Amino acid sequence: MTTASEITNGRISRPLDALSHHRSKRQRAYSIRLLVGTLCLFLCTPVSAAESQPQAFVNRVMVDGTINPAVVEFISESIQQSHDAGAGALVIQLDTPGGLLSSTRLIVRNILGAPLPVIVYVAPSGAGAASAGTFITLSAHVAAMAPGTNIGAAHPVGAGGKEVEGVMGEKMENFVASYGEAIARRRGRNVEWAVKAVRESAAADAVQAVKLNVVDFIAPNLDQLLNEATGRSVEVNGKKIPLALAGAEVRTLEMKPSQKFIDFIANPTIAYFLVMVGILGLYLEFSSPGLIFPGVIGAICLLLAAMAFQVLPINYTGLVLIVLGVILLVGELFVPSFGILGIGGIVCFALGSFILFDSPGETLVVPRGIVLTATATVGAGILIVGYLVIKSQRRQAALGDNGMIGATGEVTERIAPDGKIRVRGEIWTAKSDETIEPGEKAVVESVEGLQLSVRRA
Repeated sequence: MTTASEITNGRISRPLDALSHHRSKRQRAYSIRLLVGTLCLFLCTPVSAAESQPQAFVNRVMVDGTINPAVVEFISESIQQSHDAGAGALVIQLDTPGGLLSSTRLIVRNILGAPLPVIVYVAPSGAGAASAGTFITLSAHVAAMAPGTNIGAAHPVGAGGKEVEGVMGEKMENFVASYGEAIARRRGRNVEWAVKAVRESAAADAVQAVKLNVVDFIAPNLDQLLNEATGRSVEVNGKKIPLALAGAEVRTLEMKPSQKFIDFIANPTIAYFLVMVGILGLYLEFSSPGLIFPGVIGAICLLLAAMAFQVLPINYTGLVLIVLGVILLVGELFVPSFGILGIGGIVCFALGSFILFDSPGETLVVPRGIVLTATATVGAGILIVGYLVIKSQRRQAALGDNGMIGATGEVTERIAPDGKIRVRGEIWTAKSDETIEPGEKAVVESVEGLQLSVRRA
């Protein structure tokens, strides 16, 4: 047994000290492990949270109209601006009847090489991605459609919406078909349908487009679009990027005023209307100098039309035919051609209008109804205005000495060779080479001072 003296002398205290030291060492090691674990958890938590949180915002642009150079510039700038601002994606809300093939190719190239995900959304309900819009939709990282929308009918056309025939038509069709096929294959979409959209003008509504793997899904609104896109992985510049867009703020980018203006006048119907108004305005000014207003409006319209022609596929033969038609219509007023010049002018005007916007593969055309209406209106307007102007120039003067010539009066005093005559309520002295009795009618032939030279009516 241990005695009190042994405890006092430290025989028991030394084992107790060793035990206490061992326990303290274990506690320190446990505390260090706990600290390291907490630190690791603290460092890792923000990373995983950032990965699970949605992107802060996405940008949206709205394309509602034809595809032209102004739209190309707008989309290109929007892609770069969205990337620089750190947007999670760019949404292109699309509703287009088609447009320039050259502009479409530039937009597709920008989307395929975009440094951030690009989502094409055919919306709202009732909208469509026809012709050029088909290729833009196929090129998107994510393609979606609103209910009640459609896509397709991408067959290339020529002047007035007619099919391009012959070797040129075949070459253009083959080129556009292979172009659509390449885009669809690049994005893993239905290659066969893309070819049919070009060769057979195939089209599909939203439900069919999803079943045919033309687009990815249907979204009734923008929030649902972002929710459906979340969780998908897209390839951006060779890297797989997971999309986390649910709940993201949507910021809409607008065209610059200059882009809006060019986009407006680049519509073939608007450009054609400007040409017609310009021609009529200048014609009115030249036929009746001094009006000023028609001349100013005509000059402004022709300058705006020239600006539109710089971005539209213009056939200058058509423009020359329109000018020739105007010349022939004006010539009809001065040359007794029994209507030949007038008919030729209207024919030239109509032919020039039909082929004014003529570029194989493009879908920017002026509707035939508008061309026929404009041709009839401008042709009739030129003929009517010209007739009235010439008639007024040939009309006998109503005032002064010249205004008396041709006037008919009643003889009040026998003229043999001198006498009196009442003309327009006034009594004049008159002379004549023949005898004219009172009460007979006489016509004024000339005015010599205050005396009239007359003849029996």
